[in-house]
Amino acid sequence: MSAHPVDTETITTAAERLRAGGVVAFPTETVYGLGADATQENAVARIFEIKGRPSFNPLIVHVGRPDWVAGLAKPDGRVDALTRAFWPGPLTLVLRRRDDCPIAASVSAGLDTIAVRQPDHPVASQLLTATKRPLAAPSANPSGHVSPTWAAHVAADLGDKVDMILDGGPCTSGLESTVLDLTQHTARILRPGVIGAAELEPLIGDVELHSDAKGEAVASPGQLAKHYAPALPLRLDAVDAKEDEALIGFGDIPTADFNLSPFGDLEEAAANLFATLRAADDPERFSGLAVSPIPEDGPGHAINDRLRRAAQGR
Repeated sequence: MSAHPVDTETITTAAERLRAGGVVAFPTETVYGLGADATQENAVARIFEIKGRPSFNPLIVHVGRPDWVAGLAKPDGRVDALTRAFWPGPLTLVLRRRDDCPIAASVSAGLDTIAVRQPDHPVASQLLTATKRPLAAPSANPSGHVSPTWAAHVAADLGDKVDMILDGGPCTSGLESTVLDLTQHTARILRPGVIGAAELEPLIGDVELHSDAKGEAVASPGQLAKHYAPALPLRLDAVDAKEDEALIGFGDIPTADFNLSPFGDLEEAAANLFATLRAADDPERFSGLAVSPIPEDGPGHAINDRLRRAAQGR
């Protein structure tokens, strides 16, 4: 399936398809999402089917405005402070579901929580406004694979399985949102993103970093041990490439086959990460992928989180 350029007509058509139970891929500032009306169980079931996603892995609900949250969850005072500072933007909040929450139960994977965010992309905003319903939207790719940051990635991965693909150009952030759990007294980051504890703590106090404890229910997307995985084996902290490996550099590395950021800019590296992994994941050219060390500063923590999950079990 080819992607549709975005205009008033395509937004209207996409909104109609969503309200009718369809599945539409659309851009956000982080990655392309596979969207469905979050209030329709059958539509949400199509997301899980198309992605091959485990039913125990919850979805994020995208809202058009912060005031939509009150009808879905039980926010506390921290929510107001965080949404004023970071919404629209790459911050997902995990909250307790309202008893009368209209969101399909499968979105929360049987938990009494719901993950919500307001995306910061004009196409996503237009689509939510036109649909007038919250949209469940995980990344628009097969479960566990590298996330899509271009409409062409969605078309290549999912083909005619979706009803429509909206082409909003490349995603500017390139890493999925930070997921922050507010269901306990001390907030916890369940999935690292470009917004870290240093930005959050001045507003809400101490923030813990969640460890992937075995036996604990998956409370948010991005917590599976093996995730974001290319087809080729991936080796981390590489200073050079072995025979037939593709070297993915960071900083001034003239021998790199690909470079996340030649000038060592972590925000640029985050934006380029998934597209670079896709470009390098070519078994006709390479036998594996070798990635240069990435500093843990700022967005580097989130980049390394994705790379470690991509390399898991390799």
